[in-house]
Amino acid sequence: MCDLPDGWRPVRLRDTGTWLSGGTPSTDEPRFWGGDIPWISAASMKDFYIQDSDRRLTKSGSSAGTRLVEKGSVLFVVRGMSLKKEFRVGVAQREIAFGQDCKAIIPRHDIYGTFLALALKVRANEVLSMVDEAGHGTGRLPTDLISKLMVGVPPLPEQRRIAEVIDTLDSRISNLNLAMKKQLKTLDGVADQLLTEDASTVGLVRLGDSLVDIEAGWSPLCEEITPPPNKWGVLKVSAVTSGSYIASESKTLLPGMHPRPELEARAGDLILCRANGVKSLVGVTTLIRETPPKLMLSDKLMRLVTNRNIVDNAYLELALASAGVRRQIDAITSGSSGQNNISQGFVRMLRIHLPSLPRQRQVVACTEAGRDLMHGLKEERDKLLTLKRGLMEDLLTGRVRVSEAEAVLEDL
Repeated sequence: MCDLPDGWRPVRLRDTGTWLSGGTPSTDEPRFWGGDIPWISAASMKDFYIQDSDRRLTKSGSSAGTRLVEKGSVLFVVRGMSLKKEFRVGVAQREIAFGQDCKAIIPRHDIYGTFLALALKVRANEVLSMVDEAGHGTGRLPTDLISKLMVGVPPLPEQRRIAEVIDTLDSRISNLNLAMKKQLKTLDGVADQLLTEDASTVGLVRLGDSLVDIEAGWSPLCEEITPPPNKWGVLKVSAVTSGSYIASESKTLLPGMHPRPELEARAGDLILCRANGVKSLVGVTTLIRETPPKLMLSDKLMRLVTNRNIVDNAYLELALASAGVRRQIDAITSGSSGQNNISQGFVRMLRIHLPSLPRQRQVVACTEAGRDLMHGLKEERDKLLTLKRGLMEDLLTGRVRVSEAEAVLEDL
């Protein structure tokens, strides 16, 4: 491996501790299952900090063909479908048992388990290059190969400090994710409240009364790649069904196919998904705030052309996402071969609350403030994720010393 800083030493993975294989107690024996000891399988090992599982063993089960390991032990998957795309590794946060599709390392006294697990996680691409196929598409990680992997190991106090720096970043990212989730729930609640609080005085009106037209899209022959700049393309339904407009969810018009410029998506357009294999995505509506040129609507998308004298498109986007409208769509959605559809006639018959334009704009302003806050939280979260990705590799290879990383955290 590359040159290591002073005080670091290269250690072969097989020499970092005691290696153990797991197993599965008989599933036909009820007294082995339903206890308090988490039993970790390749499928259940999804978190880096391993502390629970949907399957638990009794004390009898833990001594019937499996292995128990203590807190601080490192676990990683050596067999499973997940190995075709990811390397699952983690560190036990309590005493746990594990199955035959995993290996465990009980670190020796001078190696900190969390550091070792992180050192493996940051080498995931190298580990995945060792994976072969065991049959039926199942990935297999040969123990003899991964055991030869060389890991740079600093003194134990520095290992702990490196793990603490990464844990600090993880905690901040987790807190921001929780704040985003809470803000989204609050935003949805505020939007529904604002949309319905005038119900007694405004009542419900037909959506069609506020529309000038509904324009259908087109699905010509396309290549399944995002169009390069200045090339015509067609938007997929996935461009709108996330609730936000994603222009990259599009495909390129084949050479020789003539575009239809009248179907080009424009900023300010209100686009509704009329058909989708997933029922809950039918009727999802998105306001395009900005878009690259030369992207046309597909035949599964509708453009709602509104009367701007009586309706604000940003308000209508909120109204069509409300619980009341969603119930109307869910009640009528139908289709065949797994495809759910709604017609233009049905869209026109949807009932919405439509207060005055000033009130609509007041509702939009309230929700936009919440969206701005959400955007700020996301930007901060993404910044920390980028920092973590770079810092992890630098710290765990010794390119950046832990004192430098701690100084970066203090400045955040």
